[in-house]
Amino acid sequence: MQTPRFQYDRIIITGASSGFGEAFAGTLAPHAGELVLIARREDALRRLASALEERHPGLRASVVPCDLADEASLDSLVSRLDGLPPGRTLLINNAGAGDYGEFADGRWEKIRALLRLNVESLTRLCHALIPGMKRNGGDIINISSLGALLPIPDFAVYAATKAYVSSLSEALRLELREHGIRVLAVCPGPVSTGFGKAARRPGFTGNMMPGRNAFDTSVETVVKDTLRALSRGRARVFPGMKIRLAALLLSIAPLGLIRFFMGRRPRKIQPAPNDSPSSAS
Repeated sequence: MQTPRFQYDRIIITGASSGFGEAFAGTLAPHAGELVLIARREDALRRLASALEERHPGLRASVVPCDLADEASLDSLVSRLDGLPPGRTLLINNAGAGDYGEFADGRWEKIRALLRLNVESLTRLCHALIPGMKRNGGDIINISSLGALLPIPDFAVYAATKAYVSSLSEALRLELREHGIRVLAVCPGPVSTGFGKAARRPGFTGNMMPGRNAFDTSVETVVKDTLRALSRGRARVFPGMKIRLAALLLSIAPLGLIRFFMGRRPRKIQPAPNDSPSSAS
């Protein structure tokens, strides 16, 4: 995959232990002096960091185990990032979680953890790092979703958090344009990562997204289209041709029509016991 030319002193990636985060780390390693890899799974981060340093002599890959849904852990992370030497920085807010099932049946603890991960941690990291970017340069990639355009029954909180991510990214892009800081919202459709498995509640065996195979996009396509869009200063990208077409149709469809189809979306919710919060980080 040919990657647009970037150069950063430091690239910070949340949810770096797998999926998009791991793919961004592997693709962007030649474009940074240091990678800061953040996720809950320390062993997976260390394996990735060692492989990248071996593959790219001179690269420093720092491992920061962190539960971004935990306030104390997030505070500690922000303090650590504040102490890093100044430099041109790319922040990739990739970590995220879902909770598939009816809103009223969900455990509040898991919903709160989802809000903290998808919304609060992303917002906090942007707030913490933007002042340094204004002084030293940098860019921001926020991973949103095609679901940000839709009210999705059984995925209500997840879709709402992604609508927040897209809106925040658009506003920050306008605020930071005069400083030369690019802010990009990435809105993938269905992708085969560990996200779907983590979003299922125990006991659920149905199909979260009927017909998703027709829209599946590869991780490689998401990364490639994201970096191309960043290099072109785009505000938002829907990776993959089918997802771009779906987004276009959604953008021109009347809200009433969207409500009609979402209200008739096939649902196969199984009663399930409550479970603990899970994330794709």
